[in-house]
Amino acid sequence: MDISNRTVFLAGATSGIGLELARRFAAAGSTVVVGGRRTGLLDRLAAEGLATVPVDVTDQDSVDRARDTVLASHPGLDTVVTMSGVMLPEDLRDPAHFDAARQTVETNLLGTIRVVDAFTPHLVGRGAGTVVTVTSGIAFLPFPVMPTYAATKAGVHAYSEALRAQLAGTGVEVSELVPPAVATTPELAERMPHALGLAEFATEVMDLLRTDPTPHEILVEGVLMHRWAERDGTYDELVAQRSRALASLPGRR
Repeated sequence: MDISNRTVFLAGATSGIGLELARRFAAAGSTVVVGGRRTGLLDRLAAEGLATVPVDVTDQDSVDRARDTVLASHPGLDTVVTMSGVMLPEDLRDPAHFDAARQTVETNLLGTIRVVDAFTPHLVGRGAGTVVTVTSGIAFLPFPVMPTYAATKAGVHAYSEALRAQLAGTGVEVSELVPPAVATTPELAERMPHALGLAEFATEVMDLLRTDPTPHEILVEGVLMHRWAERDGTYDELVAQRSRALASLPGRR
């Protein structure tokens, strides 16, 4: 992908990885539109010079309005990135976890599908473009503290594979960004000393996106152990290690 002349809409990019990638695309010369729910953050980003649009990916009408707004002001849109996601711990021994599960599915899985559906006709109609979905290393190596998060990211992976197959021949490519643990704030960096730094992660991602053709999966070095754990025979051991974190759930203390 030539990242220097794209017109990119990133849904759910008012902070963290999404915002860093938005800034990287803009710095490379692309036109960027950032979508998100938090209007205060959108106002700040607009003052920074980024185009913004409010969008709640759990609300179909909101997604449709955002699409119409983006395409009216940026009819040459050629890249859509689905960043929206929530990470919620759940204790599956307590049925009250269902509210967190439902919110996670609505945002991570159905939110991704809503955004992709909203823009696919436009991209297919222009005969070229890129959809970038965002999953996680946890899609391939679950973190038992966040079971529905893992399930939704695995679902987005499968959906991305099917989308790629169905759009074959249209000129629209589908890439899946698979982040490992990324320290998106200084506080997270202190709590997660083994997490990849945000700047380091974004640099690797942009370098991978520059390759032609765009890879089907954007895999930075730090996520390879997750992506290939089953192939490498480390899956059971690593899931057992991650299961120790279940002791941190309030009901387990």
